[in-house]
Amino acid sequence: MDLSTVELRHLRGFLAVADELNFTHAAARLGIGQPALTRTVRALEESLGARLLARTTRSVELTDAGRRLRDELTPLLGGLDSALRGTADGALLRLGFTAQLPAVCAGLTAAFERATGAGVRLVRKDTPLAGLDAGACDIAVVRGEIPPEAPVRSRVLLHEPRMAVVARDGTRLTGRRVVEWTELAHLPLVVDTVTGTTHPGLWPSGHRPELACHADNVDEWLESVAAGHGVGIATEPVIRRLRHPNLRPLRLKNAPRVAVRLAIPARNPHPLAERYLLDATAVATATGGATSTGTNTGTPPRP
Repeated sequence: MDLSTVELRHLRGFLAVADELNFTHAAARLGIGQPALTRTVRALEESLGARLLARTTRSVELTDAGRRLRDELTPLLGGLDSALRGTADGALLRLGFTAQLPAVCAGLTAAFERATGAGVRLVRKDTPLAGLDAGACDIAVVRGEIPPEAPVRSRVLLHEPRMAVVARDGTRLTGRRVVEWTELAHLPLVVDTVTGTTHPGLWPSGHRPELACHADNVDEWLESVAAGHGVGIATEPVIRRLRHPNLRPLRLKNAPRVAVRLAIPARNPHPLAERYLLDATAVATATGGATSTGTNTGTPPRP
């Protein structure tokens, strides 16, 4: 017996299997893979020097030792969870964003608050990292690529389609409802250089749109497009939320989608930010929406 190797994850994994009597269901409940859970329970048995589960190809049953451990662990871990949640009461996680939060964040935030007892305060900052690098928030929603030198860790939460928006009058796209991505290479483009996700470099060299003008924030970008300076392109949720009497949205065919990431500081992140990121990654992975980026990856800053 080597109790020094027993970790909390071993005990939680065993209790999940003891409750479900099914490795597949227990793994789903914990948000991990079944092979990883099997290894976790086996490691606990090896550390204790006792068989806790009787496994066959069709069933999982508790041994006498497993039942005793389950009965003793259940109130202990329940008390531990209560104590840990109590430390989070009154705690606050600042969630940063730019133009608009993805709809999925409402459910993620509600589940996070129920599980931790902490509150979430929304912070809008029109900066490339939504204020994360300046300490204005603890975790941020970032659309598009993150510069490789940015000191953050990130995970892809989902991908959003792009849409275009044009002035109602004075454009070659008058009357069109759908536009092919490659057609935009022949039109002037209005670019939000701070929080925008579209720039001429997304098109092949020699077939890129002319840069009509820059904008330093969403409002400038919106008014520049409405004034007929060029085409604006953003993610569909952002475009759908726009309200302007002189703007008209257009669907885009074959446009590259935009990655929406959750980012936290690479060093000394808030513990609640780590929890939110972990929970969001588990949900996104389960629904096929996320791809782990590990350490920060990205392209050079937008021109």
